Amino acid sequence: MNFIEGEVIAINKDVDWTSFDVVNKIRYLIKKKYNIKKIKVGHAGTLDPKATGVVIVCTGKKTKQIDSYVADKKIYIAEIKLGETTPSFDRETEPDNFFSTKHITKKKVNEVIESFLGKQQQIPPMYSAIHINGKRAYEIARQGGSVEIKPREIEIFNIEILEENIPELKIKISCSKGTYIRALARDIGTKLDSGAYMTSLVRIASGNYKINEALTIEQFENKINKLNIK
Repeated sequence: MNFIEGEVIAINKDVDWTSFDVVNKIRYLIKKKYNIKKIKVGHAGTLDPKATGVVIVCTGKKTKQIDSYVADKKIYIAEIKLGETTPSFDRETEPDNFFSTKHITKKKVNEVIESFLGKQQQIPPMYSAIHINGKRAYEIARQGGSVEIKPREIEIFNIEILEENIPELKIKISCSKGTYIRALARDIGTKLDSGAYMTSLVRIASGNYKINEALTIEQFENKINKLNIK
């Protein structure tokens, strides 16, 4: 492996790691192994701390291709809890509102899920890495602030229900870059005249990179430690 010339590494991110944590760890391991002071390392598409799965990391000259990997289609498996909402739309924050789910039928869930297919405008979560006046939106949110976040065009290519045990849903989503599955959970709850938040998220594919081929941080560390450096 030639990290200076450039490598593309699929990492299977663990829960509570940020995408920046992954980049920083990989940069540290490469610098330590090769005894170098600097190397370019970047990721192609942020994955939320509470989410797990595929994060594409580029090193060296491959960082110039990051935008092309960011643009790739993503596939997720998400678990959603109906009847409750959280400020972050996931488990990072505690439920703050509760709604009835007695009126929700499987037929209505199917209809609502199907309604999200195609191109649409989506409002990203306040708890996100979007830059607002030089600060990350999640920094403002965690300080108790609030700002307007403008809708963005996304596209959902396919969405299917894997498990349906109201008030819990498990769905598989194939979507464009920039899609927030947490925001999708919020919108599903709203369309069901209730509430919803995401309890689990796994990115199982990013472009051609699949989760079963991705390395954990521990596996990557073991792999780089075994490399013979001339």
